[in-house]
This record gives sequence, structure tokens and C-alpha cells, in this order.
Amino acid sequence: MADCLFCKIVSGEVQVDAVYRDDALVAFKDINPQAPVHLLIIPCKHISTVLDVDPTDHEVLGRAFTVGKELAKQQGVSDDGFRMVVNCGPGAGQSVYHVHFHLLGGRSMGWPPG
Repeated sequence: MADCLFCKIVSGEVQVDAVYRDDALVAFKDINPQAPVHLLIIPCKHISTVLDVDPTDHEVLGRAFTVGKELAKQQGVSDDGFRMVVNCGPGAGQSVYHVHFHLLGGRSMGWPPG
């Protein structure tokens, strides 16, 4: 998608502080962190929302959890706990329409969220 910020990050057109990159995923620090550790994990393939996920996306989205686990360990938040959050639609707070996971840690998280 030509106007998608995250697609521009994947292509390298927009530079970010990447902490992970492979052929399927990119992870980088959120520019407006909501926790001491706040990373975004995005698939390289453009998927607008969770409602647009199809069976061909299962592998990459499952891989995002494995990458998230490893990043949580690297960032030092795996032992105390962390969250991986996906927002879908404006009512849930999705502001960039390219599926992405927020990895949040380093502080206590209340429940319910929001």
C-alpha cells in the first residue's frame, strides 16, 4: 500500500529504530511509548486489520509471537511479564491500518485494559 506508514518502514523508505528484521517481520521501538518497553512487531506483508487475516497469514502471525517472546527476553521483561496487544478498528485504538502487535513491558499492567 503506497500510503501505509508501516509498508514504508518495511521498504526502508521510512527509517525506524529497528530491533529485529527478517524476511517476514520487522520490530521497532514505538515513537510514543506507553511502557518502559514498547515495541511494535509488524508483518512485512500488508494486512489492514485482523478482519483481513486469511489462512495464508497464519504462519507469519504465529511467528510474531515467537519473535515477541525472544524480544521480551532481550528487553529484560520476560520474567516479570509483558503484553502483546493487537487493536482492530478505531474503537479499539487502531491508528495505523497495517496489522501490528504492541509488545509492552517494564511496568505493572492493570486489568481490564483501556
